[in-house]
Amino acid sequence: MSTHEHAPPAALLIVGNTRARTAHYADGKVHHSANHDAEDGEAMIDALASFLDDHHGAPLLIGSVNPPAARAAASAFASRVAQVAYAGIDFAIPLQTTVAQPQRVGIDRLLCCLAAFKMAEQACIVIDAGTAITVDFVDGQGVHHGGAIAPGLGAMLDGLHRAAPALPELAPADALAMNLPEAQPWGPDTEPAIALGARAAAVGLVHNLVDRFALAYGGYPRVIATGGDALGLFENDEIVEHVVPDLQLVGLGHAYEAMLDEDNEPDSDDL
Repeated sequence: MSTHEHAPPAALLIVGNTRARTAHYADGKVHHSANHDAEDGEAMIDALASFLDDHHGAPLLIGSVNPPAARAAASAFASRVAQVAYAGIDFAIPLQTTVAQPQRVGIDRLLCCLAAFKMAEQACIVIDAGTAITVDFVDGQGVHHGGAIAPGLGAMLDGLHRAAPALPELAPADALAMNLPEAQPWGPDTEPAIALGARAAAVGLVHNLVDRFALAYGGYPRVIATGGDALGLFENDEIVEHVVPDLQLVGLGHAYEAMLDEDNEPDSDDL
């Protein structure tokens, strides 16, 4: 029998290349998520302080693709938590993958795929739109088969400015805020033209890959998006069915539940 309904609370921390996200897990759900700079350990502690004060002994669970920043954050929490555990190192991510070198798949991709499959309960395509845009395929049995990795919106805009310095520098938030009406199909000036081009590149990339994956699968999977730029890119999108900001944190919670279930399984000698 699964025990995760009675799992003890835990603090959750996701550390990416530029951003971090905190939350806490209790009663099988993720609560009170917040975004931070990946190097701002003090802000992470502040976000979880009241939870840790109320739940002495709660572990800090970390999912990270940025080991130096994750170690720095864990060090900052040293006096506040009794245990620090890293997903994929100290406890497994219960997701089978068929890629050639599983150890090279980002923890973020695996956690998002785990959460998306648990949510969809069928084949799904998982988009994570952040520093990079990743698009991954999970089949109907919950097996991850790989995907695609492309520059995120910020990387596109930064790369364009570096390659063509005469073009103005545009931040991702500004590009996402430039919503041209349907009556204005093209950018009327340089900045909106850059914003439109970068956004169209990101959305067009995803649409192309979703069609490619669906054709190979022989059916149309559920399409779920997450990441800092996901809402701006895919809200009301005709292909993306759900935008779930906390998808990676939810995956971390599922991995925690699976670890607790495994720890509570009786040994064969006791049967």
